[in-house]
Amino acid sequence: MGKKKSKVVQYNRWGYIFMIPFLVTYLIFQLIPLITTVYNSFFENYRSGLKQIGPNFIGFQNYATIFGNPDLWKYFGNTMIMWIAGFIPQIFFSLLLGAWFTDTSLRLKGQRFWKTVIYLPNLIMASAFAMLFFTLFGDSGPINSMLTSMGIVSAPIKFLSQTGTARGLVAFMNFIMWFGNTTILLMAGMMGIDPSLFEAAQVDGATATQVFWKITLPLLRPILVYTMITSLIGGLQMFDVPQILTNGTGDPARNTMTLIMYLNKHLFSKNFGLAGALSVFLFIVTGILSLIVFKITVRKEK
Repeated sequence: MGKKKSKVVQYNRWGYIFMIPFLVTYLIFQLIPLITTVYNSFFENYRSGLKQIGPNFIGFQNYATIFGNPDLWKYFGNTMIMWIAGFIPQIFFSLLLGAWFTDTSLRLKGQRFWKTVIYLPNLIMASAFAMLFFTLFGDSGPINSMLTSMGIVSAPIKFLSQTGTARGLVAFMNFIMWFGNTTILLMAGMMGIDPSLFEAAQVDGATATQVFWKITLPLLRPILVYTMITSLIGGLQMFDVPQILTNGTGDPARNTMTLIMYLNKHLFSKNFGLAGALSVFLFIVTGILSLIVFKITVRKEK
């Protein structure tokens, strides 16, 4: 008995050893920067011309400054609007494609090819994707040239100078880049559902729509929660696409300026105190929204 217990302890020891690289990486690249950011948020620390101001301890003054700025809530609204506009079609098409690819009765041909195609945009750098759309939808770009040559419009459409089209392009790019990854995740969840449940439903005369809403979707809830929370976190961190598409200005009228773009401006101006306070605000907002999504889902499940 003693030898058996010692073997178990020995195996557990190897488990802890294998966890060391993750713990060290987490400590150096996540936990320490997080603590440092919170610490810096309580200090006045910025550069004014060639003169360095601070670091001077000022308590919660940085937080009062960012909360007193109405632009903060405007940029938060911009971020959420563009995330929602991209997430709704993303989850819709991912569920649709996942249901098609996992439905054996359809016998779709070339599934491997199409799965690869829909995942490919996820492998392209967001900066390259944004530059492509910036070129395509510019005032003298190929899209406007095609529309004017076909007589659909008489003058070029200023896609990047109108709030609706600019936000729509950002949302569309995020949708295109991430729906393939979401589809793969949902397909994995659908393939993990016991096939006997579908067979029993078909025997009882359930239609494909009823099977999807009554069996597939409820059993996919854990995957859907994970997808929604990770997408929300990614949406709040939206930066590269609108940054490149609007050349960092967030135009028109800063209606495509996101919270991370706003944070980047503070970092660029070396105002580490305000940047730290805004980072902590983002961290808290992300945690609260993720908790709300999780709680609502768990309540529905119960």
